[in-house]
Amino acid sequence: MVQYARAELDASFAALSDATRRGVLEQLARADASISDLAQKFHMTLTGMKKHVGVLEQAGLVTTRKVGRVRTCRLGLGRLERETAWLERYRRLWDARFDELDAVIEELKLKERAGGRKQPE
Repeated sequence: MVQYARAELDASFAALSDATRRGVLEQLARADASISDLAQKFHMTLTGMKKHVGVLEQAGLVTTRKVGRVRTCRLGLGRLERETAWLERYRRLWDARFDELDAVIEELKLKERAGGRKQPE
């Protein structure tokens, strides 16, 4: 189970690591589009866009449907819940660490104001 979840996260984050693929997701959030339309919008070859869409599809972020000669892309059903949950765990961890750091800094400031530091002679 852990290996499966890790592989899914790896695929998602690998797909999201590319600016073009993130742009494709933003475009598909507005409306479904054919691979040809996406290739034209992103000024790339049809083959290049097919590869990008394939990576997004393998990660479950995009689904495609072929009708005749046209392959239409739409956002996948994943909704990035796993990825968001993973990121949220680390956000909470870092928030807690920064809160602890803030407390230490505040304590040092109080000691300094109370004369905790000797003045140089």
